[in-house]
Amino acid sequence: MASSSDSDKFEARCHKAGLKVTPQRIAVYNALIGSKEHPSADTLWRKVRKTFPNISLDTVNRTLLTLAEIGAAFIVEGSGDVKRFDGCLENHQHFRCVKCKKIIDFHHKPFDNIPVPKSISGKYTVLKKTVYLEGICDLCRKRCT
Repeated sequence: MASSSDSDKFEARCHKAGLKVTPQRIAVYNALIGSKEHPSADTLWRKVRKTFPNISLDTVNRTLLTLAEIGAAFIVEGSGDVKRFDGCLENHQHFRCVKCKKIIDFHHKPFDNIPVPKSISGKYTVLKKTVYLEGICDLCRKRCT
């Protein structure tokens, strides 16, 4: 469940973007930030359906994409799987296990301010810098030995 501070920030983002704060949007947002994983739209749909039985997967997916557009969530890039979402807005990076597909948050402060190469900074406007690592998690590595 979102704290009152999280809820206030969410509502402010919605209003700034000209969006209504609907019970369905709140339910999807709360399910996302209440997750300890990086859920897919399908995973969140199954959870939100317990409260809103008639909510469609398409509505949940569109809501998640809208949350990403207004900066209330992130799409975890490069997962090579279905889109996965992250409600944590604090600086952090991701590690993805290529075997079990688990995505783990970590924070390495030097990654927060990676310099943009001169070959790109003069030609393009960088909007976001993301660090994403792939490998094999401890559980999968133990299973392989």
